[in-house]
This record gives sequence, structure tokens and C-alpha cells, in this order.
Amino acid sequence: MPEFGLIGRSLTHSFSQTYFTQKFDSLNLADHHYALFELPTINELPALLARHPGLRGLNVTIPYKEQVWPFLSEVAPSAARVGAVNVIEFAADGRLIGHNTDYVGFRDSLRALLPNPWPAGLRALVLGSGGASKAVEVALRELGIGYWVVSRNPMGAGLTYQELTPRLLQEHLLIINTTPLGTYPAVEECPPIPYEALTAHHCLYDLIYNPRETEFMKRGQAAGAQTKNGFEMLCLQAEAAWKIWNT
Repeated sequence: MPEFGLIGRSLTHSFSQTYFTQKFDSLNLADHHYALFELPTINELPALLARHPGLRGLNVTIPYKEQVWPFLSEVAPSAARVGAVNVIEFAADGRLIGHNTDYVGFRDSLRALLPNPWPAGLRALVLGSGGASKAVEVALRELGIGYWVVSRNPMGAGLTYQELTPRLLQEHLLIINTTPLGTYPAVEECPPIPYEALTAHHCLYDLIYNPRETEFMKRGQAAGAQTKNGFEMLCLQAEAAWKIWNT
């Protein structure tokens, strides 16, 4: 039985199993199965692989998108470019190859949100500096959108949340949440930014898709801003993963 799955530390929020189960049903692949594998640490991965010899592909989520690298035989250019892995290909010769489809999913989903053409000089704030943030950064660079990364402990040229002034928000009309703040079940949480500075000219994109409307998005909507969650990105990156697993 061909088996696929998702590895992460806590997967109660994930929609991937539902998505792929529905996909298998629509393709009449009754023998295919998608499972959720919660791992206390990434060091549990070899034992998981030994227990599931039928695995044909894995998705990777928080916090293992970067930690999984030592367990891979090689990484594809997409993962090397982003610096994070969200898809593992099981090659016929036994190699485990890391890929990144997050940045393609985000890039194409963001294009659908922004006006065409978007304003000259559009700049973004990327909230968070984890693996998902790296995929967003690659997509923004491809699209020619300048940005600052905002995190609690910025590495290199970044901003802290304490440095986010209302003026900075007014100069950055695209704000992207790549942190898990607001994910089910802690739906009351949100990134600590000066929401009072948001306007109807802002676009807020939240990579979270459960809940459908996060507190981050609700505060943006209250200011008249456009908002979008990560569900379309999930679908786009999942389709890209499925293509990798079947080529």
C-alpha cells in the first residue's frame, strides 16, 4: 500500500491528511493512504521510516523544515535556495531528497491577492524568521518586492517587534505572518505589531489556514485591509508535492 504522510511536532491544526485523502478518493486510488506522524524530536525519523517501509513521500512542517536536513541524502535546488525542506521524495534507489514547494505555493497565491500591477515600490514586512519565512523571502525576491524580516531575535539585517513603529507599517503595505501565532487551538494569539497603524491600503497575508480567519486577519479587516489565509498556498504546495512524488 503506497503510504504518504506529514511529520511535525504538533499536527492537530493540519489539513494535509484531509486534503490528500480527498485527492486519493477523487483519483480512485483506494490503496493510497496519508497519515500524520507527530515526532517529539526529528531524531525519531529513522525509526519512523523503519516502521513504515511503504512510505513514498513525506511533507514536513514546524519545527523540522530545517532540522530534517542531516537525515536526507540530498536536497533539490528549490530546498537549497530556500534553506528549508517541506517535501521529501523517496527515490527508487532509496535516496531521500528534500524539496521546497512552499515558496511556489506562496508566490502564486500572493500574486492572486495583490493588484495587477501592484504599486511601484511596494514593500513587505515578514513576521517570523523560521523555515516558512525563508520560503516567503525567496518568493518576494522573485517578485521584486523589498522586505524586512521581523522577529523576536533577528539575525543580521532584521527588525525586532519593538522596532515596529506606526510609520514603518505605513511604509510597508504588505504584511505577512509566517509565525504559528493564532493557529488553532490558540486562536486568540497574534503577532505583536501596532495594528492601529493599519489602513485600507494594507494587504495582510497569514500562512495559517486553521482557523480560516485568524486574529491577525480580523484586526486587519477591522482597518479595512485586504486579507488572505494560507489555504490556497497549502493547496498549491500540496499539488506541487504530489507532482514530485509521481515523477
